[in-house]
Amino acid sequence: MKEYQIAVIGGDGIGPEVAREGVKILRRAAELDGGFSFAFTELPWGCGYYHRTGRMMPEDGLDQLRRFDAVFLGAVGDPSVPDNVSLHGLLLAIRRGFDQYINLRPIRLLRGAETPLKNVRREDIDMIFVRENSEGEYAGLGGRMYAGQESEFVTQTGVFSRRGTSRVIRYAYELARAQKKSLTSISKSNALNYSMVYWDEIFHEIGREYPDVPTKTLLVDAASMLMVTHPERFEIVVASNLFGDILTDLGAAIAGGIGLAAGANINPERRFPSMFEPIHGSAPDIAGTGTANPMAAIWSASQILDFFGHEDWGARVLGAMESVLQCKTALTPDMGGHATTAQAGDAVAQALGR
Repeated sequence: MKEYQIAVIGGDGIGPEVAREGVKILRRAAELDGGFSFAFTELPWGCGYYHRTGRMMPEDGLDQLRRFDAVFLGAVGDPSVPDNVSLHGLLLAIRRGFDQYINLRPIRLLRGAETPLKNVRREDIDMIFVRENSEGEYAGLGGRMYAGQESEFVTQTGVFSRRGTSRVIRYAYELARAQKKSLTSISKSNALNYSMVYWDEIFHEIGREYPDVPTKTLLVDAASMLMVTHPERFEIVVASNLFGDILTDLGAAIAGGIGLAAGANINPERRFPSMFEPIHGSAPDIAGTGTANPMAAIWSASQILDFFGHEDWGARVLGAMESVLQCKTALTPDMGGHATTAQAGDAVAQALGR
């Protein structure tokens, strides 16, 4: 029997609460299948760890994580720690340290979930965003000069290397080919006359190798509008770090809310562990109340199953989520129900067994 070693970083706020439900679903899937299992190791890193040690994770944190097959992250962030400190000290440190250059975010309107859009069929909202996850606008390069003076200024530099841009675009082309879907590239080349013009050039250059993949290119502002007015136009989407981040939050809003938004940080070559997380943040205002929505964490668990080659169980987890969403008896307050986080997770686990 294959046993997968999973590092669980509950993190901050509601992170530990929702991660616990994702673990519950993974255990249940393994129990029902009988051909694989999971071993979970909890690591108490995050803002609480920062207050005790001055670091978001130990100095040898990446070395500790290398032995795992995957990392399951709850959430990062607390008002007592500046966001740039918490983000760069844990989440971005893992993404960059393990070269998790692909960020996969599914945007799909599950049965039972509600969209604020009018006259939209469920099948119209079904897309996968392939977000560049290692450089671009989040490269962290720049500086500040003449602080506090009238002449003060700051610079923030985006980085678009041929290697970084090519590999994410090629991954998106391969995914579109495998799923027999169209591929849309998002840029802003009319205004960003170096970085986004370069992005467009690489997209078309690589596209010559994939004549069977239907393609479109859109400016990010037009894409934002069309995701609301014509979401059916999007199937596989590839975007830079910043644009992918923003548009997938918009995608979450049209596909049932941030409580249903999951993401995977992938190192496709599997030289390092990949990391899976709900993208809703730590929600410190409801932490400890037992009312957090665990569905995004459970969707992240289904991505873990997909990543390990158990796509049948990944699909069954989504089906179990849909069953609970349609039944509406075990929904958390953000979805109009009265269930606790654990009760919602239990309902998905029971539906998975059926």
